[in-house]
Amino acid sequence: MTRLPAVGLLALMALACAPARPPEAARAEAAARGLAARLVPDRRNLFVFEWMPPTASGGDVFEVESRGTRIVIRGPNGVSMAMGLNWYLQERCHGYVGFRNQRLDIPDPAPTVPQRVRIEVPYRYRYFFNYVTFSYTMAWWQWPDWEQMIDWMALNGVNLPLAITGQEAVWTQVYRDLGLSDEEIRAFLVGPAYLPWGWMGNIDGLGGPLPASWIAGHQALEQRILARERALGMTPILQAFTGHVPASLGRHFPDAHVRRTGDWSAGFSGTDFLDPADPLFDRIGRAFIEKQTELYGTDHLYAADTFNEMDPPSADLDFLADMGRSVYGAMQSADPDTTWVLQGWFLVYSPTKFWTPERSRAFLGAVPDDKMIVLDLFGDRTPVWSRTDAFYGKPWIWNTLHEFGGRTSLFGNLPGILANLSDVRRSPAKGRFSGIGMTMEAFGDNPIVQDLVMDMTWRAEPPPLDAWVKAYVARRYGETTPDVEAAWTGLLQTVYRSPDQTGSLLTCRPGLHDPKRAYRCSPTIPYDAATLARAWASLLAARDQLGDVDTYDDDLVNVGRQVLSNLSNDYARAVDEAYEAKDRAALARAGARVLDLIRDLDALVGTRPHLRLGRWIADARRWGTTDDERRLYEWNARNLITMWGTKCTEGQFDDLNDYALRQWNGMFAGYDLPRWQLFLDRLAQSIRTRTPFDRAAYLPDACAWETAWSKGTETYAPDPEGDPVEVSSRLFEKYRRDLPGF
Repeated sequence: MTRLPAVGLLALMALACAPARPPEAARAEAAARGLAARLVPDRRNLFVFEWMPPTASGGDVFEVESRGTRIVIRGPNGVSMAMGLNWYLQERCHGYVGFRNQRLDIPDPAPTVPQRVRIEVPYRYRYFFNYVTFSYTMAWWQWPDWEQMIDWMALNGVNLPLAITGQEAVWTQVYRDLGLSDEEIRAFLVGPAYLPWGWMGNIDGLGGPLPASWIAGHQALEQRILARERALGMTPILQAFTGHVPASLGRHFPDAHVRRTGDWSAGFSGTDFLDPADPLFDRIGRAFIEKQTELYGTDHLYAADTFNEMDPPSADLDFLADMGRSVYGAMQSADPDTTWVLQGWFLVYSPTKFWTPERSRAFLGAVPDDKMIVLDLFGDRTPVWSRTDAFYGKPWIWNTLHEFGGRTSLFGNLPGILANLSDVRRSPAKGRFSGIGMTMEAFGDNPIVQDLVMDMTWRAEPPPLDAWVKAYVARRYGETTPDVEAAWTGLLQTVYRSPDQTGSLLTCRPGLHDPKRAYRCSPTIPYDAATLARAWASLLAARDQLGDVDTYDDDLVNVGRQVLSNLSNDYARAVDEAYEAKDRAALARAGARVLDLIRDLDALVGTRPHLRLGRWIADARRWGTTDDERRLYEWNARNLITMWGTKCTEGQFDDLNDYALRQWNGMFAGYDLPRWQLFLDRLAQSIRTRTPFDRAAYLPDACAWETAWSKGTETYAPDPEGDPVEVSSRLFEKYRRDLPGF
């Protein structure tokens, strides 16, 4: 018998004890290699990706180490490997990968990792997206946008993305099979900018009819999205039936028990809702899952949000329990491995008016604990887990909700976010707390917020904020300077310690300012405006060192926009004062300053591609295959960020007018400036004729102008114009004397 050397014997023993390599290992490695090739194509061969088993508890983990001149990254799936890649780029190369832009310059030779780094990911679930993000940010995305987004999610550890693109194709086929005509289906489906609210049951038909080319195009897009997410090891969350049905369903099923929901609080009338006890409920719910699985496959996680911002048709506890059982039951009848992923927004939106503890317990308690995951949607500010006994035993995910409506504003309470997350982690009452995520209504204006939250996905404890921000800024710009540090100290003392969006009276429907009135454009400044103005000056002082860095240019323009936006509220109030004094000359001067500032803001934000109305409209029109389709998509794009609906009323919460307003190039000059000109003309006329300004008479004209603009087709250039550093410097000097603190 030949005796093996000791070393050989140990190697064989190790091989025998090594975990079996699963079939998906090769796919995970290939997916990680593909991501690296897209991210750092010139250095793609630096990285070696290897599969490794998950932790003993089944959790994610990644390892990074040097092997000769190459960097070996291991993980049990593509997301874990991507997290390891991101860790290396951040911690060893001091690089930055954002959603919109990046700063990566891997040294040659590349930094080594001589001692193996192993990090076990502390959260089972890392969630991303809100239903409405699919409109306020992603309404017009094509595959290149999604490819970049999926890569960013993987790098940041997201393994539970909401994936609801293309469900219109499923609904069309389901309702055709039930006998509805294409005309009836088109009357039910909403337009492309409003799809989330159709999915959630708030509205029917608005912005439609939805063209067949859109449905087919988004079916193909969803298939690409899911293929990439699954290859990376993500578990996409698809849609399920909520009970919301077309108004025409009753004509085909006259015995069906169809109820009417309460009106949506935004001024929209209720929609039709199939009673959960009706046998047709299970039939439709099962058919939807089956058809969806046929088109998109399944990972057995389904989102269904009933009664979003609307009261159910009954407060009876048995009805609410039946509702929970029926939604889950319809999923399970088609997929026995179903798990329902539920947004907990209804428990934030109406916690005492309707969703009392007894009612919420009845609804949630009707679903087996292991078959539901609840998203604490506004966990960073209005946590629900602490007043629902941690969702009555359900696994739940803590989230940050941000950028309501996509309204352009610098804000985010970074200390509060970290403190809140720390409180959850330490609480003995946290129940089955299982993950963290982001459920922002939109994203892109405050990258530090999403970067901070997602950076926590692999950290066992939140770090000291000041140290984290200092390192973050150095990575984002490639270097730091005393001026940059002073600027970010000011940002942390103001906008990034503020939980509230801060807007401008320039972007409201103009009117005489009432200090007691709540404004959707949020003109109240909840911090020291002088500190923010000085932060802009400090950031500008670094222009010689950083002026050619794209991330710096982004921040320079956005901080300047916020400073001038804050200043504009003083300019708008000066109009009020001149009118109250009935001083025509003062009114002319104050009005001219407002209009000039609007033009300057238009020029400033026009230097950045993502702050241009023309890009938003061009992206919308690109989906069209005919002139009629392009006009429909442009109306959707314009209307969502202005009137929102088709009503035009005066009350703050009578409709959603200005809810999703944007401080963009084209919006300032093309929308806000004419509205202000109309208002200023009426004020001047009032003084000239010695008659009080009649807002009731002015309002129909303002509404008519807004409606006409939403239907307009005038062109707005999509590409950035002007140098961001030059324009910022010029405007700072122009307005310096009016800025607080100067």
